[in-house]
Parts: sequence; C-alpha cells; structure tokens
Amino acid sequence: MDTSGKSERCELCGRARSLTFHHLIPKSCHSNKWFKKRFTMEDMRSRGINVCRQCHNFIHKTYSEKVLGREFNSIDQLRQSEELMKFISWIRKQK
Repeated sequence: MDTSGKSERCELCGRARSLTFHHLIPKSCHSNKWFKKRFTMEDMRSRGINVCRQCHNFIHKTYSEKVLGREFNSIDQLRQSEELMKFISWIRKQK
C-alpha cells in the first residue's frame, strides 16, 4: 500500500487516486474454520489489492464479508463480478 500520500492507480478502475488496501479475504473471516482449512494465516493476511476509496466502498457495500472471502478472494474473481464491472465502467467516467 502506498503510505506516502501520493496517488497511484487503482487495481480495479485504473484511476490515479490515493489507495487503500483491500483484504481479499476479510479479516473477520481469518478465524473461521472454512477459511483456515483452505488458506494459511499468512496468505489470508497478505492477499489483497490496492484500490481507491470509491471501489473499496462499493465492494464492501455490495458483498458480505463471507461472500467476499469465499467467492471473490482474487482480483480475477472480482473482475468477473457483473455488479463490480458495471460500477467500474461508471466510475471511470467520473472526475
């Protein structure tokens, strides 16, 4: 994650913005048995992408934590989400 305060490009929408780190497996799922069987703790902690605040907010507003962890735990899976792709198409047109 960029901590210098300068803008970089969001890994989803591609816009130059300040970025936040999105855990692809939400922290609230790290102690869940289903996740512990499938992922190491290090993988759960480090698996993530740098996204702008607008994309990050949309992701969490649209999907529950368990759905994010189970169905959208990679950037490729997120990019296949129809709802997210519609949002990204819209947000790219915004200033």
